[in-house]
Amino acid sequence: MKTVNDLLVDESIRHQIQLLKYSNHTVRKMIAVLNRADASLRTALLSAVESANSSTDKIQRLESLLGSVRAMNSQAYSQLGTDIGQALKDFTLYEAAYTTNVLTQFTPVAVSIASISAESVYAAAMARPFQGVLLKNVLVDLEANRARRIRQKVAQGFVENKTTDQIVRDIFGTKKNQYADGLLEVSRREAKAVVRTAMGHLAGFVQDSVAEANADLMAAVQWLSTLDLRTSSICRIRDNKLYDTVSHKPIKHNLPWLGGPGRAHWACRSAQVYVMKSAEQLGLPSNTDVVLRNGTRATMDGQVAKETTYADWIKEQSFARQSEVLGPTRAKLLRDGKLPLERMYSLNGQFLDLSQLQASDAAAFRRAGL
Repeated sequence: MKTVNDLLVDESIRHQIQLLKYSNHTVRKMIAVLNRADASLRTALLSAVESANSSTDKIQRLESLLGSVRAMNSQAYSQLGTDIGQALKDFTLYEAAYTTNVLTQFTPVAVSIASISAESVYAAAMARPFQGVLLKNVLVDLEANRARRIRQKVAQGFVENKTTDQIVRDIFGTKKNQYADGLLEVSRREAKAVVRTAMGHLAGFVQDSVAEANADLMAAVQWLSTLDLRTSSICRIRDNKLYDTVSHKPIKHNLPWLGGPGRAHWACRSAQVYVMKSAEQLGLPSNTDVVLRNGTRATMDGQVAKETTYADWIKEQSFARQSEVLGPTRAKLLRDGKLPLERMYSLNGQFLDLSQLQASDAAAFRRAGL
């Protein structure tokens, strides 16, 4: 029979996978905002470059001619800021309700769970810098950086006597390469990092707030890293380490909390899991198993859950859950093809597509009957 703390770890890993999927979904929505603005930006830039090209003092006139480009760039980031703000608020409201509900479901009926104000948590989280800067200031910097890059690329094109089409292509990229070869791809990567970092910041803030409100029930909080080839050295070494529930002082080690899981660095994917006290410490009968609110029976001995990596966890799941996380083909490769999870990634941490997987390990496909 599993312990309450084992069940909480299982649920935390499952939820972290869902958060990564939701984060990717949110990133795609935010990038779409920039992509929609690029059509108008492209038209304005073509006009500005053509006008400058017909002048004998191209560089001198460039600043005034790029006025409409700067205005459209500003509008794009204003809309991006509005959409990100709403997405993050919705996410915080959901995450606060989810985290409180999980704690409620995985504790005995006799234990009272304190709730938190999601609105207050959101306001406090947005007022606290993540990675040393407020979100609104990050977006101002991103807007200025993109405008500066565009101006520099146009000026460089003039110096190199490039045509208008060549300059615009350098900035926007080519359709053949899905525009990833253009200068603006840098801005898209920056926006992706900001969204993922902001979501990690908010998720961590919610987890902290729920823990502080229910600190009397918890023995500690445990750092839970997403262990794969992309895991940072910061998070890898902290995986499964324990910290005080409120002060976040290290317990039986000397690795500082830093910003905490989800906030240790840009695009951090780590989370924290609550380590509940024993039934005896909570004043409950200690000689029997406890019945949780979700009807599950479990032991509540206060022991830290066994160390579980993401790769270990996914191997123990049902085929349905593996398919939900990896997709049915990869789930079959994992289960029947005996293909380890780490072999599904390239050396630089990118998830291999199925054709790449088959090229690297055809035997696994044969074992899986694929």
